[in-house]
Amino acid sequence: MKNVILLVVGLLVGVALLGTIGYVSSTGASASVTVPYETNTQNLSSEQVVYNSQSTGIWVSGQGKVTVIPDVAILNMGVEAEASTVEQAMDEAAAAMDRIITSLHANGVAENDIKTQWFDIYPIKEWVDFDYPMKSWIEDDYEVLIGYRVTNMLTVTIRDVEATGQIIDAAAKAGGDLIRIHGVSFTVDDPSTYEGEARAQAIANARSKAQQLASFAGVHLGSPFYISESGGFFPIYQDYGMGAMEAERVPTSISPGETEITLTVQMAFAIQ
Repeated sequence: MKNVILLVVGLLVGVALLGTIGYVSSTGASASVTVPYETNTQNLSSEQVVYNSQSTGIWVSGQGKVTVIPDVAILNMGVEAEASTVEQAMDEAAAAMDRIITSLHANGVAENDIKTQWFDIYPIKEWVDFDYPMKSWIEDDYEVLIGYRVTNMLTVTIRDVEATGQIIDAAAKAGGDLIRIHGVSFTVDDPSTYEGEARAQAIANARSKAQQLASFAGVHLGSPFYISESGGFFPIYQDYGMGAMEAERVPTSISPGETEITLTVQMAFAIQ
């Protein structure tokens, strides 16, 4: 009899606890929780309040654009030599590169504006197709090593943009048949000043949009609580390929034109 009484008391206590803290589903996840009556929104953490307030607002994007004239040219160029041995290919590439660098220095390019972009030695192979009667004992075609290719590419910063064509012509003449010119791009040496102007335009543009949306919606625009920036400066790229090696020796004409510095901002404003 005593054991029965203890079992009944235990069941009653268990039921009471479940009524206070809720219950747990068969999967182990909490299904419900009973909150004390005196708990109210003042007991919420500040992080919850901030998150909820930032989920509501006016979200807009703005763009700023500044047109500038590039003052720096970036030339991607180098040499490529092929020979039956690695040593011979390297010697030919090195001799051509020495002549090119000498021509760059002679045309006012500083040593610290010449940077190796990549250097590569690659085996050259070709497929051999055996015909009858050798085909009877060789089932498949296979590759045969015929030589090596050495590639040495530079990134050259030209600070006198007007001399870009002259520098390309001189380098092409120095490198001869081994010269490789992959293109030239134009940029601004210090874009920070122009970026500041573009950034101010982007923020003003975003604020104007937000104010207009608030006016149409019949609400008052509050302070911004989120700002994010993207975009930036994109250099002008021109691919001249092997144009500098034409037999006519026509001077290469290079025109940097104009470029744009564009910034985009994403902003969110509170609603008052």
